[in-house]
Amino acid sequence: MTVNGWVQIAILCVIVVALTRPLGGYMTRVFAGERTFLSPVLRPIERLVYWCCGVEENHEQHWLTYAVSMLLFSLAGFATLYAWQRLQGVLPFNPQGQSAVEPSSAFNTAVSFVTNTNWQSYEPETTMSYLTQMAGLTVHNFLSAATGIALALALIRGFVRREANGVGNFWVDLTRATLYVLLPISVVIALFYVWQGVPQNLAAYVDATTLEGAKQTIAQGPVASQEAIKILGTNGGGFLNANSAHPYENPTPLSNLVQLLSIFAISAGLTNVLGRMVRDERQGWALFAVMGVLFLAGVTVAYWSEAQGNPAFAAFHVDSAPSALQAGGNMEGKEVRFGPAVSALYATMTTDTSCGCVIAMHDSFLPLGGMVTLVDIELGEVIFGGVGSGLYGILAFAIVAMFVAGLMVGRTPEYLGKKLEAKEVKMTILALLSLPFSILGGAAIATVLPQGLAGIANTGPHGFSEILYAYSSATGNNGSAFAGLSANTWFYNTTLGISMLIGRFVFVIPLLAVAGSLAQKKLGAPSAGTFPTHSPQFVGLLVGVILIMGGLTYFPAVALGPVTEQVAMNQGTLYPGP
Repeated sequence: MTVNGWVQIAILCVIVVALTRPLGGYMTRVFAGERTFLSPVLRPIERLVYWCCGVEENHEQHWLTYAVSMLLFSLAGFATLYAWQRLQGVLPFNPQGQSAVEPSSAFNTAVSFVTNTNWQSYEPETTMSYLTQMAGLTVHNFLSAATGIALALALIRGFVRREANGVGNFWVDLTRATLYVLLPISVVIALFYVWQGVPQNLAAYVDATTLEGAKQTIAQGPVASQEAIKILGTNGGGFLNANSAHPYENPTPLSNLVQLLSIFAISAGLTNVLGRMVRDERQGWALFAVMGVLFLAGVTVAYWSEAQGNPAFAAFHVDSAPSALQAGGNMEGKEVRFGPAVSALYATMTTDTSCGCVIAMHDSFLPLGGMVTLVDIELGEVIFGGVGSGLYGILAFAIVAMFVAGLMVGRTPEYLGKKLEAKEVKMTILALLSLPFSILGGAAIATVLPQGLAGIANTGPHGFSEILYAYSSATGNNGSAFAGLSANTWFYNTTLGISMLIGRFVFVIPLLAVAGSLAQKKLGAPSAGTFPTHSPQFVGLLVGVILIMGGLTYFPAVALGPVTEQVAMNQGTLYPGP
């Protein structure tokens, strides 16, 4: 590890903290329906959308109606995106003549982009037409992210409302999240990317002759517009197969910094939205602190691991030490321009959230570095997490933490002024149990069936890690991969698609029930016996609950994968392909 690497990490952290409050304040005004500096331009458009869609802006929805609206909207989005892919061969804006996408791949991709996962088992530049990329994938990058924000707002309102039947209006929340938050910021970022050198055109691919005289086809297209929302909405699916490691998606140090900030920005800001809506910003900063502690722990382990270099190279006298001529460390699967520090930082951030975009190949990380990315996802994507989903995920853990605290002192648990009774705790546990059911169940099935084992690129614990990572990524709606796994098969397209649906909808619907139940309760005033949920003690309790629940649930599987691989590597044992 180097001072330069830590300085880069520190600068990023400072900027994220600085952005949190102003962005949170802006989003709070947007979702409260208050006037913002964009209202003169966007308010007429917002009203037109409501008029065209028959939405009553001031109509409150019961949590069940809110959930049904979300499910029907997602179902319509799935059907539309599936159709785009199957019909793209006869549709315009297809200069490369891409044919219809194979049915199982189209199913997987439609589910993936509707659930904010953006898992890509295909090669984008040789599979998708420009129309599919723009009208299909990019549109759903906006809508799936806006859906996540809307769901988080519904849960926040459950804590804020007093004896109310409604938790907001899904259509209004969806519209405002898209129109006032995601769209304007994405336009600015996309223009910035174009300035930095990211393509934005509808021209056909270019054939070039390399210095060696070989022919190379260089893909291009409307990259910048998709790149902006792919990062900001923590979607992650790249226009190009190499994702953000490709210079057409991420050409400069400045573009890389903007991408890193975009990954955390909205999720960090939503913690401040929570604090403002409950009229105590300390509550939001407490959750921010929990996320920050877990993030710093993960990036420290990942950076340390990747900075060490592979011990298997020692016998060949390979110099892995950093110097003026090289970044040092484990450089397999990494861009020289990023090195171990930024690669470890990016990998940690993209798996802390549901982003899943990459500038280095996670499959090439050393076992402990790869373990960090795996565990980040398996903890529930609550370390800032996806836009919206990170907040409602950590609120689920906060409910469990307060339940544990209540058991320890023999007092009815409460959080943010609301009593947490049997219904809320049961629904929360049901949501949290859906994740290991999908991750561990899916991985178990894939490791015993020939169709699952056929896709791994390595034997032994690393092959198991490839499978475990795939189902963790799909269930966590992350989308990154240990890309040695060949997942574009009927088996993986189908089972991973099911895992994505579980991770998105089976997880969130019980939490909407919690929101509805809490909204109907009175808001209690804090008393002398109330546990302060803005204190360092609460931060420590919540960190402990997240780690203990994750450790007890996933440690056996992680021990069979990256932990065993690390021990074997230290003893000189490596695992080749099958």
